[in-house]
Amino acid sequence: MILVITFFTAVCLLILGVSVWVLIEEIFTVHVPLAITHRGNLLEKMKICSMPRFFRFIQDLVVPKNNFGVLVKNLHFGTIPVRLFQPKTTSSGPRRGIIFYHGGGCVFGSLDCFHNMCSYLARETDSVVMSVGYRQLPDHHHPSTLHDCLNATIHFLKDLKTYGVDPARVLISGESVGAGAAAIISQLLLGRQDLPQIRAQVLIYPILQAINFQLPSYQQNQNDPFLSRKFLMTCVCKYLAIDLSLIDAMLKGNVIPPEYWKKYKKWLSSDNIPQRFKSQGSQPEFPGLFNETAYLETNNIFDVEVSPLLSDDKIVAQLPEAFLVSCEYDVLRDDTLLYKKRLEDQGIPVTWYHVEDGFHGCILLFDKNIFSFPCSHKVMNSVVSYIKSI
Repeated sequence: MILVITFFTAVCLLILGVSVWVLIEEIFTVHVPLAITHRGNLLEKMKICSMPRFFRFIQDLVVPKNNFGVLVKNLHFGTIPVRLFQPKTTSSGPRRGIIFYHGGGCVFGSLDCFHNMCSYLARETDSVVMSVGYRQLPDHHHPSTLHDCLNATIHFLKDLKTYGVDPARVLISGESVGAGAAAIISQLLLGRQDLPQIRAQVLIYPILQAINFQLPSYQQNQNDPFLSRKFLMTCVCKYLAIDLSLIDAMLKGNVIPPEYWKKYKKWLSSDNIPQRFKSQGSQPEFPGLFNETAYLETNNIFDVEVSPLLSDDKIVAQLPEAFLVSCEYDVLRDDTLLYKKRLEDQGIPVTWYHVEDGFHGCILLFDKNIFSFPCSHKVMNSVVSYIKSI
C-alpha cells in the first residue's frame, strides 16, 4: 500500500511539474488578441480563481506532509498565517530558532509546499522553525510580501520564550525570493534595541538585485527550464507592478542612469564574478543607452528593499555572518557571488556552499524519492550541517 501511495504521489508531482512548465506563459499573459477567445484559464474567466492560485492549490494537494518527530502548529500573527515546527524530543534548554521564508517567485510556493522541508530542518537540527505564509501575486504586490515577513519576524522575536527559543541563536533563512527577503530583513533589523540580534542569515540561492540581468549566470542559464531569465523577469515586473513591455529595456540596462552605474558598478559589475564562472567570448555592452522614460517607470529597482546588494558599506558591515548556497545551473548564481564578495569585503564571516550539479529549486526535491537529485541532498545536508554548528 505504501508503494502504491508513493508511486501515485510521484506521478502527481511529475504531472504537476510538466503542467506548470507548459502553462507558465499562460499565467502571465498580458496582451491576448480578441480574436483568440479560447486562450486563458477557464477558472479565471469564470471568476472562480486565478491560475496562479489554482496551481498553488494543486501543488499543495499533491504534496504529502511529513510530521515525523515534529509537533506542527498553524498560527496567525495578526492576519499573517505562520506555521510552527517544534521537535517532539525533550530539550535541556531553549532551542535554536529558524525563521524561514519560502520561495516561489511570489507566484507559487506556500506553507504546505515547504512543509516537509521545514519539518525536516526542525527535526534534524533540533530547532524551532517558524515558516511565514506571506501574501503573493496576483492580488498582492511589493511591499506586501516583505511587510508580512518582517512583521511576522518581529512578532516571533518578541515572544521567543513562549516558543522555547534561545534569543542568542536565532537564524533568518529563506529559499529563492524568500532568501532575498531574509537578506533585506537582516538589514532592516539592524540597530533594533528592542529585539534579539539575528545570529546568522542562511540564504539558499537568493535573488538580491533587479538591475544587472547581464551577469554571466543570467546569460549562461537564461533558458534553464527550472527558472528561465524570462520567467524571472516576468515575476520581478509583476511583483514590482512594472509593465512587461519594459523587460527589454531592463535587460539591456537602459533604465540605469549613468551616475547610478558609476556608483553601483563596483558592487554589480560582472568584473566582480570570479573568472571560472565566466564564459569565453564577447559580452553584451552594459548598461545600454539610457532611457529616462523607462527609468521613471522602473526606478523602484534601486530601492534597497528590492535590491539589498545596493546597501551602503556601513550597513553591510553590521550584518550577521552568512551561509550562502549557490547552484551552477541557476540564473541567480551570480547574485550569491556578488553578495559573498560584499560581505567578505566588509569583514563579515561567510560560509559558501556551491553545488556544481545544482539547479534552482533543487532543495524542494530532497524527499521526493526517485524524483530527487544528488544536488537536492547536497544542498539540504549542507544547510543542516551549518545550522547545527550555530
